[in-house]
Formats: sequence, C-alpha cells, structure tokens
Amino acid sequence: MRDEILAMIIEKAADIYKTDPSQYSAETRFIEDYNAKSMDIVKIMGVLEDEFGFDLNFMEFRRKKTFGEAADYVASMAD
Repeated sequence: MRDEILAMIIEKAADIYKTDPSQYSAETRFIEDYNAKSMDIVKIMGVLEDEFGFDLNFMEFRRKKTFGEAADYVASMAD
C-alpha cells in the first residue's frame, strides 16, 4: 500500500509544480526540494483523504520531511 500512496503523492506534486513525475522519489523533500507551501500540502492531503476515506492530521503530515515519510504515515493510518 505504501507504494500506491507514494505514487499518489508524486502524481499530485507533479501536477502542483507542473513537473515530470519521474523527478520525484521517496527521498524527495517537501520543503528543501520544492519549497512546499501549506496549500500544496493541503492539496496532496486532500487527494489521499478522498482516496482512502479518512482524515489526516495536518500538523502530523506537515512534519514529514520526505514523500516517503508522508507515505509511511498515511499507510500507518490505513492499517
């Protein structure tokens, strides 16, 4: 499930930043690599919440430094 979640994060980030999804990986950092703003994080969270049917804690999600850490967090919520 983690890989599916990671793919969704990558797809949405590519859409937000108008970039090719191939430039993203689990090691991609939200802030350092893309200077992600709160609204960007909310958009990514919205896709995940819609897909999995549960709410994510914004502050907890925002603390995740990489796409991989965020995917791990969401996967743990789905268990």
